[in-house]
Amino acid sequence: MSGKGEAIYVIVVNWNNAEDTIRCLDSLASVSFPGLRVMVVDNGSTDRSVERIRQRFSQYDILELNSNRGFGGGCNAGYERARKDGAAYVVFLNNDTIVAPDFLNPLIAPLRERKDVAIAVPRIYFMTRPGRIWYAGGEVNLQTGWIAHRGIRERDGERFERPFDTGYASGCCLAMRTSDFRDAGGFDPAFPLYGEDVDLSLRIRKAGKKILYVPASKVWHRVSASGGGELDLSKLWRKNLAMLRLLLKYHAWTGIIIYILLAPVRFVRGLAAVRSFRQREPEERQ
Repeated sequence: MSGKGEAIYVIVVNWNNAEDTIRCLDSLASVSFPGLRVMVVDNGSTDRSVERIRQRFSQYDILELNSNRGFGGGCNAGYERARKDGAAYVVFLNNDTIVAPDFLNPLIAPLRERKDVAIAVPRIYFMTRPGRIWYAGGEVNLQTGWIAHRGIRERDGERFERPFDTGYASGCCLAMRTSDFRDAGGFDPAFPLYGEDVDLSLRIRKAGKKILYVPASKVWHRVSASGGGELDLSKLWRKNLAMLRLLLKYHAWTGIIIYILLAPVRFVRGLAAVRSFRQREPEERQ
């Protein structure tokens, strides 16, 4: 299927975080792809973000919102602008990421070639540990309250090289046809931060479409830059609320009970995993 003349919008949402956004846009400046346009959606920043970004990247569109609509709301606003401009594809990209110069072609190719694929999602690494996986597919089981990244904190390796249909796409970076995003209803604004990507993925799968993990596309993520780090208590609180909201939305009553009962166990295990991960960081950076 020819891609000639098709507009592809990469949408980056910013809120009072110009430094990360500028780093992200710097990496996008190295991406060459026919029809590529980059749009920054600013969620009512008060730190002169828009001025700083515009001075540095006058070639990029900036959509200024007058309030913070959250990640999903900002993405929805960017999509509406892209749709009106005739975009065929949208790529939602966290502002605390950097991308490989060739990340885009592997993401767009399956959307052009396979009608059954509605979302393409890359292999995502920790920015501070570029050889460690942050996301290599998503696993979700609402009835057991289980939602997790495949491969998180593991060393990159052969088992992460194969594309496959996965349970959910991470909102850190995902590519879609604008028509599929429209048909799915976009991101649910009831999820201001966390959970919106899983919810969108579940609706896509319910419609009979697939989510494809594309390891040839590579992105690096400065994990939890907007939330104070993986162990930030406010982040953990918001994340747990989002997961409970998700389970409630899908009437996963058994999953809610199990999720609540196992919350202390998950916290302790997560704490141990993050501490162990951080302790190994200095030697891996050498």
